Amino acid sequence: MKLQIFFSSAADFFYRISCTFAESPAFAFFILFLCLCLIIFVCLICFALGRKFGNAEMKKEIQPLLKSSRQDAVKRSRAVLSGQMAEQIAPFLKGFPCNPADVRFVGKPLDFIGFPGAADGSGIKEILFIEVKTGNSALSSREKEIKDAVLSGKVRYIEYNPEINFGI
Repeated sequence: MKLQIFFSSAADFFYRISCTFAESPAFAFFILFLCLCLIIFVCLICFALGRKFGNAEMKKEIQPLLKSSRQDAVKRSRAVLSGQMAEQIAPFLKGFPCNPADVRFVGKPLDFIGFPGAADGSGIKEILFIEVKTGNSALSSREKEIKDAVLSGKVRYIEYNPEINFGI
């Protein structure tokens, strides 16, 4: 019985509103405008709350990853710096394949070219291509290509004499 009274009241309410809309189009426009504004306002509130909660959740998940990424970056940076330092002092360390005075630093794509015998005047006996590696580092693809070319004997000596004319 109460449900029937509720639906009857609701139907009566919507009937009166529809009659008001029919009598006054300006009023209908105003009500629709208010409803649209309310919907937009609710959407903006939901968007702002979602963004706030999403950012909080993201920070909660990202912080540990960010911390570990920073630690990894520092670790890698130290490895690179120690490797570069090792490259510079390698000719002076025990076990280097030739006299430090016999090597020339190249840097890229290999570290040194050695000319054993050049410094003491006894004559160059061989030419060494030297790549310094520290820790767990491995040869790059370019360094592997150079190693393969040297080991397979694909090394040449070229004398280049350019003809330069300065208009004299």
